[in-house]
Amino acid sequence: MASLSLAGLKKSFGAVDVIKGVDLEVKDGEFVVFVGPSGCGKSTLLRMIAGLEEISGGELHIGGRLCNDLEPREREIAMVFQSYALYPHMTVYDNMGFGLSLNKTPKTELDARVREAARILKMEHLLERKPSQLSGGQRQRVAIGRAIVRKPGVFLFDEPLSNLDAALRVDMRMELAKLHRELSATMIYVTHDQIEAMTLADKIVVLDGGLVQQVGSPMELYKNPVNKFVAGFIGAPKMNFLPVKVQSVQGDMASVASEAMGPILVRSKGFKSGDSALLGVRPQYLKPGKAAEGEGSIGGKIVLVERLGTETIIAIDTPANERVVASVPVDMELSFGGTAEFQFAPASAHLFH
Repeated sequence: MASLSLAGLKKSFGAVDVIKGVDLEVKDGEFVVFVGPSGCGKSTLLRMIAGLEEISGGELHIGGRLCNDLEPREREIAMVFQSYALYPHMTVYDNMGFGLSLNKTPKTELDARVREAARILKMEHLLERKPSQLSGGQRQRVAIGRAIVRKPGVFLFDEPLSNLDAALRVDMRMELAKLHRELSATMIYVTHDQIEAMTLADKIVVLDGGLVQQVGSPMELYKNPVNKFVAGFIGAPKMNFLPVKVQSVQGDMASVASEAMGPILVRSKGFKSGDSALLGVRPQYLKPGKAAEGEGSIGGKIVLVERLGTETIIAIDTPANERVVASVPVDMELSFGGTAEFQFAPASAHLFH
C-alpha cells in the first residue's frame, strides 16, 4: 500500500478555477472520504489523483513518487467508478482478470489473484456468470474485485454505491468497511452522502467551492465544525441555525440572545459585543421540556411530525418565524398544530459568523 501527499494542488478549465489549492496528507492504510455538495470539486480531485485529469498546479506524491506527469497505469492505483463498466460478453472471472491479461500476467498468477479476490468478496460461486445474470450489488463487487486483483498501492472509489437502492447501499458499506480491514489498504472514497462518509471514514475531507473546509475524524467534524458550512453539511437532520445578537463577551464565552430565545452563555471565538451571529444547535441535542437556569430554550408551533421508528422528527416555527427541527423519542405524544418547547445545554451549541 502507499501514502499520498497533495501540496497546493490546483485544477483550472480555461479561466475557471475548479480546485483552488488543496493540501492533504493521507497515511498508508487510511480510509479517507472526500465529501461535499455537487460541484464542489471532489470527483475532479479524485480524477487528478488517478491521472485522468491534468494537474494545473501543485504536486502530487503517491508512495513518495512525484506523479504529476505519470500515466494512470504507472501510478499504482486502481479506480472503481460509479458505473460498473463490465464487459457484458465476458464472465465474472474474465472481467476481473482482463486487466491482468492485457499486462501479460502469467495464467497461474492471474488465476490465483482472481480466485483470491473472489474469496475475499465471497463471489466464488459467481465466477462463471455474466453481468446480465448478476444483481446490482454483485456487479459492484465484480468492479471492486477487478481493482483488488491489480494489488494497487491506492484504491480510488468514485461514488460507487450511488446506483444501488437504499438497502443494498447499507450492505455494500459494510462490505467496503470489512474489505478495508482485511486488506489494510489505502482507500480514497468520493461521495455526496454524509452518512456514507461518517460510517466509512477514518478521516473526512469536506470540500466546497474547490477548497478544503475541514479535515478530521467523523466525530471531530460532528462535534467541532470549524464553520457554518461544515456544521450544516455533517449530521442528519442538519444543524439548526438561529440568528442571535452578542450582548457581551468575557474571555472565550459570549452572552447571546434573540427574539425567540433568552440570553445564554456559549463558547465564543472572534466575536465582540454587538455582533450579529448564528447559533447552531443539532436536532439531537434539543430535549423536550422547560429549560433549567442557564440552559437554552426554544418553543413554537409544531408544523411537522415524522415518525421514523427509531426516532421522531419534529419541526416547529418559533414566534420569530424561524424553523427549528428536533429529534425526539419515538413515544412522545406530539401532534401537528400543537405547541412544543425544547431545552438544550449551551455547551452543545456553536456560534458562527
